[in-house]
Amino acid sequence: MSEPRVFVRFPEEGDAAQLIAMYRSNREFFEQFSPRSAEEFYTEERQLERIRNSKIDMAEDRRYSFVICQKENERIIGSIDLSFVARGALQSCMIGYNLDQAHNGKGYMTEAVQQVVRYAFDELKFHRITGEASPHNAGSIRVLEKAGFHKEGISRSNVKINEKWEDHQVLAIINPSEEI
Repeated sequence: MSEPRVFVRFPEEGDAAQLIAMYRSNREFFEQFSPRSAEEFYTEERQLERIRNSKIDMAEDRRYSFVICQKENERIIGSIDLSFVARGALQSCMIGYNLDQAHNGKGYMTEAVQQVVRYAFDELKFHRITGEASPHNAGSIRVLEKAGFHKEGISRSNVKINEKWEDHQVLAIINPSEEI
């Protein structure tokens, strides 16, 4: 296996400007497959608030946010979240991500998803992680499949994107150390 070209880490307040730049330059691209963000999302204040809230969410085991950085220059090129954390009998969460369009198709997101999945299973002790993608977003489905996720079905009329309810392909991965 080759050396990873990206790494993931928790966001810091100093990342706000890079995050804003990435989200702004990819706004139209991201909104093809995700709900539209309010204008305030694209401000430094909002990004700082999101970063601060991510630390609280992590401490309270609600959500885990990561930035994706290129190894060569440590520049932020994307983000990944583990959300909808359910403990107890479920021990599950959902993965969501985005990557700067200029870096699509290079395997970076697959590497980053694999790193976060490893962290989720080894450190956070999740049993199951789900991911969802628009059936029209073949690249995102391919990322999940390359990272070991398996298709489970279609969640009909699942998310409102651009004023239209959209179906989503549901994929999941089970912690291999807990499979029966």
